[in-house]
Amino acid sequence: MSDYPMQAVKPTQATKPMQPIKPAATVILVRPAEPTFEIFMLRRTAKAAFAGGMYVFPGGRVDDEDHFNKYAQCCAEFLPSQTPQQEALGYDYRGFWVAGIRESFEEAGLLLAYDASGELLGFPNAAIAQEYAALREPLHDGSLSLFDLCEQQGLRLAVDQMHYYNRVVTPLGRPRRFDTRFFIAAAPTGQTGEHDHTETVDSIWISPQAALAQHAEERFGLMRVTQNQLTELAAFDSCEALLAMASTNTRFPVMRPLLPRD
Repeated sequence: MSDYPMQAVKPTQATKPMQPIKPAATVILVRPAEPTFEIFMLRRTAKAAFAGGMYVFPGGRVDDEDHFNKYAQCCAEFLPSQTPQQEALGYDYRGFWVAGIRESFEEAGLLLAYDASGELLGFPNAAIAQEYAALREPLHDGSLSLFDLCEQQGLRLAVDQMHYYNRVVTPLGRPRRFDTRFFIAAAPTGQTGEHDHTETVDSIWISPQAALAQHAEERFGLMRVTQNQLTELAAFDSCEALLAMASTNTRFPVMRPLLPRD
């Protein structure tokens, strides 16, 4: 994948002030399905200031707390193969993994973590699923931190199961701008995911091919950046092939798309 061209903006009296760019993390969660694989997507409420009514991957802004050193205590060990990913993200790399895991749980109810026995967290019965579902709202409103959740439940964040993929910067001219790091991870077995009924109003497991086809028929709203990511994902013929690429990848393009000219 090649970087998009950059566009110089000539300063004029009519030029609006540049919008601040907020760091963000997004996670493409995948699971095996016939004939290839499915990804988890959320439909944002039409009232949202950003991507209203569109289907997106779980994710959101990276908070300052996501970079706190205390999270080293509740993260699993990174794999040696993830060293290129860490180097590509820079000194504060861990915070992007923390943010991606936090946002995936807040928005999608999918929590990438190891339980106290060292097994990947699953929700084996309705009671446990409901217990964790009840933690999403306090995590979202800030009354509970992800660190505290890990301490209370005896969890370690499964950063070794989530792999940095690429990075997209919202173009000049948009009212909200994000510098988003995209990750790929296998969805936790035993967790099905669900939208939060507030910022997101629908959720679906869908193949990249089906999402693109429905978008072409104007039945599945996608931002251009999401459409581009899905097009790349559609080139893989299995969940295993996609995850193998993500776990061994050493090339992490930074894309800076341009707004179409009038």
